[in-house]
Formats: sequence, C-alpha cells, structure tokens
Amino acid sequence: MTSPGPGSALVAAAGVRRGYGEATTRGRRLDQRPWYDGFFGADYLRIFSPVLPDERTAGEVNAVVERLGLPPGARLLDLCCGQGRHAVPLARLGYRVTGLDLSRRLLERAAGLAAGQDQRVGLVQGDMRRLPFADASFDAVLNLFNAFGYLEDDAQDELVLGEVARVLRPGGRFLQELANREALVRGWHDSEVVRTDGGLVVLQERTLDLRTSRDLTSYTLLHPDGRRTTLEHAIRLYTLTELAAMLGRAGLELLEVSGDLDGGPLELDSAFLVTLSGRASGRIS
Repeated sequence: MTSPGPGSALVAAAGVRRGYGEATTRGRRLDQRPWYDGFFGADYLRIFSPVLPDERTAGEVNAVVERLGLPPGARLLDLCCGQGRHAVPLARLGYRVTGLDLSRRLLERAAGLAAGQDQRVGLVQGDMRRLPFADASFDAVLNLFNAFGYLEDDAQDELVLGEVARVLRPGGRFLQELANREALVRGWHDSEVVRTDGGLVVLQERTLDLRTSRDLTSYTLLHPDGRRTTLEHAIRLYTLTELAAMLGRAGLELLEVSGDLDGGPLELDSAFLVTLSGRASGRIS
C-alpha cells in the first residue's frame, strides 16, 4: 500500500476492491456493476481530453495552490485523481502528493505522466468510502472536476466526507469543485452532439430526475472506424445548502464558497460550485 508522500508505484489498496460492492446494493442487482466501475477508461478519455488542455490544467493548479496557501512539502491527497493531471503538476511544485482513484486505467495513465516528468507521486487504487490511510495523514484533500455524487445514495456520499475529515490533520483543508446545480438546471439541454478534431462523434442524451436530483447521461460514441460504443453516467447534483449540511455532519467547517477555483463569486450561472472547508480541531467521530 502506498503511504502518503513520495512514491511512484501503482498499488491496489488491500481489501478495498474486494469489498467494493459491500457498502450498498441499493438500486441495483447483486451481480450488477455500478456505472462508475467501468466508466473511467479509454472512452472517457476520448470524450473529455479535448476539453482539458494543458493550459486549463495549469490554471487550475495555480488556483489550487493559491486557495490552499500551503508551502511546498505539504501532504496533499488528490481524491479521484484520475489521469494525474493535477497530482503530477502539484508534485512538480514540491508538494508530497498521493492520488487515489478507482480506475486502474486512469492510474496507469497517471503513473506514466509522473514517470515522463520524473515526478514522485503515490498512486493508490481504492474506494473513496474507505480510504486506506491513517488518521490525520494529510494537510489538504482535493476533490476536483465534479468527482462527487457518483455513489448509490446520499448516505454513501456522506461516508466519503467522513473519510475526508478523518484523514485530514486538525486544521487541514478540503477543496472541492462540483457542478453548480442551479446553472445546470437553468441551461438544461436534453441532448448535444460534439465532433472532435480526430473524427469522433459523441451524442450526449441527458435526463434530470427531479425526485432524486440525479443527472442521468448516456454517451454514444461513433468512432472514425465505424465502431459504436456507449457509456452511462449518473451523478447526484447537490445544492450548496445540502452540501454545507453534509460537510458539517462530517466534521468539516465551510470556510469559503465560490463559483470557480480562482475564487470568483458563486452566481446562478456559475459553471461550478467550489467550497473550501476546514477540519475542526476536535476529534472526528
């Protein structure tokens, strides 16, 4: 198991994947894999890489450093680190970075990125509801690019926030970037077609379940070679009111709210809801 701090190995956290389906089976069969178990692979990268250029990532990393206000050498956990696009640049700036993700494909991409830039990043495959780290292991936890609300119900998402509070040192910071529900609803589109420079056509069909506040999206990919593949995505859209209450129950105090990582004001049409929270100095139960 990779410990917080320097290290370059890709490690599957012992027992985490084996027990992955134990936390809940609500809303699906016992033998049915959750959508997020297979979503974050090659097709995910084909869909989203075109909207994540290096310039965007560099700006986001600079904003993260500014918001956290931590010196190089601080211990950071990139929760749902994906392909390492934030973790590796942060390591290059001198931070001791650990990245955790469920997707082995994306972690392998992150390991390659780190090796190519001669950076040491601890990469761990695991479940965000059961973090394989000791209490108070990190100075800050990052959860960026709308990587929350994937799980089967609100109680499972609250388990994640409880784990964040547990692995943060007293006074540590939690920076989270989510989609702004209000903006999504105001500008709702049931479908969209995107054509990439490489000839890939992506049809996106969306449904908003108003009872559960879940954005249900189906992606159909028409590949240049004639292949057709599909991906399903479901995410719980939280309001700021709901999120603030969840953070508080987890032992995290909401310190700042903004509409982007740069700290701009949160408005109805802001694309993102960004929160900065701090772990209380008392014991987290």
